[in-house]
Amino acid sequence: MEDPRTNSQRLEGNTLAILDFSGIREARDIHDDRLSFLEAVRAVSLASTSPSPPTWKMFDAILQILRDGLSLELAVACFQLLTDLDKRYPRVYVRDSDNLGTNSGGAGELVVNKEAWSPFTVRSGNSHFEDSGICRDSNSLLDSASFSSLVEEIAVGRHSAIKTVQNMLLFQYLVRALEADFLPRHTLYKETLNWVFLRESVLSQLVASRKMNYKSLVHNCLSVVSTRFFHEANICHTDLKVQESISGDLPQSCNVGLPFAFPEIQRKACDAVQKLLILIMELDVIRKEAEKLGLTSRSDSFRATILDTILDELTYNKDQLSPFLEPSTRTRRSNSSPNDETFEGILNCFSNPTTTGGILRKMASEVACLLLAQAFKCYLSLQSDQKNAVFVTEKIGGSTLPEICNSLVTAFKNLRKLDRDLELTSFEKQALTTAAALASMKS
Repeated sequence: MEDPRTNSQRLEGNTLAILDFSGIREARDIHDDRLSFLEAVRAVSLASTSPSPPTWKMFDAILQILRDGLSLELAVACFQLLTDLDKRYPRVYVRDSDNLGTNSGGAGELVVNKEAWSPFTVRSGNSHFEDSGICRDSNSLLDSASFSSLVEEIAVGRHSAIKTVQNMLLFQYLVRALEADFLPRHTLYKETLNWVFLRESVLSQLVASRKMNYKSLVHNCLSVVSTRFFHEANICHTDLKVQESISGDLPQSCNVGLPFAFPEIQRKACDAVQKLLILIMELDVIRKEAEKLGLTSRSDSFRATILDTILDELTYNKDQLSPFLEPSTRTRRSNSSPNDETFEGILNCFSNPTTTGGILRKMASEVACLLLAQAFKCYLSLQSDQKNAVFVTEKIGGSTLPEICNSLVTAFKNLRKLDRDLELTSFEKQALTTAAALASMKS
């Protein structure tokens, strides 16, 4: 029987040969060869009757094309291929306890394929880098620093439209990879309270790395969310200069769909940013629980929770408060009312248990309480200065101070009604007490 490793080497050699551009000078020919390579990988790894996963070098090549292909067609093809390959060959999954053949107490088994490729260089417990002798192109993979830089590039938007699209698709894929690694570990932690599952997650190592500029990451994430908010409010104008964004050596047909695809890709990238923030929040909640249970150790590096970092950012940048809260509370029905984009409209989303319950399906009650308390603090600081009158009306709404306070008290009551175990922090108690006192004032 032929050694599977030999078969993989032959597969790698045949497919990567397509990317041998020796003597090729025409950009269109290189573009077409890259498409042929992607189609070949899809054929042997997904469409074949006996498919086999791509080698690490083949994965690296796909990722590199996504990062520098300078074509909408290539970027979308790479993104879809990487997504499909991850579904077909998962790196981490839970093996059901019924299939273990042992008495596992009902809990499944976490299966981590240490031989599997990853777009990150921060993988936990993966010694395959050293054992295999494979030389990997560090320029195509991402560590904590390059991941943070990627988010910054998307937030700042300093590149051409096609490069921005590549970055947004790459970011969407990376967040999906982080989620696919995190969720099985999260599931087993809930069953076993084994903190190691989450400590060894790629997400945990990514944000805990000293290479990560954590505050900068949060700042740029909030900027991306704000970009989506203003875009949906028809304030942000996406002026795509398609001719300037296309490589001068490629025909325009390679990017003909760019003006139409850009808004949708931008929307999904913003969704991915929100998903990333929620994943980190969930990791923080679990770590706090693990600390209370004495499951953590000195080896677990300390960092500020993402919620504290967000609140610090919103305190010093009040313009981002409404954009940050609005995507989390918007419903389909609220899209038709401009008032729902104000603090008043956000409070209305907590005006009854039904709508409050809908919000709690998107975020934890602790997160909602902290955000509302912080928003109320910002509101009071704006109220004290008459120079902010126009801004207050625009961002807060037309309600009076007592009405806003009544709405905040109602919001907290509904949150407590749906979460009986909810414990308010001293900051939240202060906000609630202040609101209750001011609500008694006459309009």
